[in-house]
Amino acid sequence: MGRMHLALEKAQIMFKLARNGNWGASYDRTEHFKRFQNIQMIIKELKKQNWIITHEKPKFLGISLNQTYKKEIITFVEQQLPHLTGGIH
Repeated sequence: MGRMHLALEKAQIMFKLARNGNWGASYDRTEHFKRFQNIQMIIKELKKQNWIITHEKPKFLGISLNQTYKKEIITFVEQQLPHLTGGIH
């Protein structure tokens, strides 16, 4: 898998979280991201960057975006998905 494709998947995952308002304590289950082949690796990398927060529950893993890095996250998503510029809040 190329780095470009991986960056695109990261941006798509973060956009989906942002679109659904999953910042901080508001999270989404990882099972809702099944279409992404590398979800576990992406979560690990984004967690290392502190861009994603994981919420470990007894029956599932939840993920949300770190509000502290909102500006950096939005910039990254807009660079990877330019057609979304100005559409992320």
